[in-house]
Amino acid sequence: MPNRKLGRASDQRTAILRNMTTAFVINGKVETTVARAKEIAAITEKLVSMAIKEKDNYTTKEVTVSAAKLDAKGNKVLVTKESKNGKKYEVVDREIKTKTVQVDAPSRLAARKEIMYWLHKSHDSEGNTINPVNKVFDEIAPKYAGKQGGYTRIIRLGARRGDGSEMAILEFV
Repeated sequence: MPNRKLGRASDQRTAILRNMTTAFVINGKVETTVARAKEIAAITEKLVSMAIKEKDNYTTKEVTVSAAKLDAKGNKVLVTKESKNGKKYEVVDREIKTKTVQVDAPSRLAARKEIMYWLHKSHDSEGNTINPVNKVFDEIAPKYAGKQGGYTRIIRLGARRGDGSEMAILEFV
């Protein structure tokens, strides 16, 4: 997808663009050079367009799930059992629940995999795992549902003090 070389080998260039695209999707804003901002904007526009096209393309179904019973403190409940030869041992007590799960249609799954190529799982300040792919489908795509492109904006900041490189802020509109 990218066509600028950005003064890097292809593997480094791809890694930079993936990391910056992930940071952009999670934070909604990123400060970088103008050339990188244009590349990230192009990638993000394509990902958001895919997500908008596929955002409602799924079904739901009921699934039975076996889960460990938990006490008031959140610890697993143990039950004492006896084996055939008379020895006693403890086993985690389990309960069977029904759970509603979302099942993606094939085209949505393909779009999800394409988006996963560009976005990495990340962590917030508390250490919780953030899946930016879910954020694209659940938050960003519905926000821009009626729009045909133009989801990002580049604001030029001027030259960087160290090397004079033109800087910019990339943000969602």
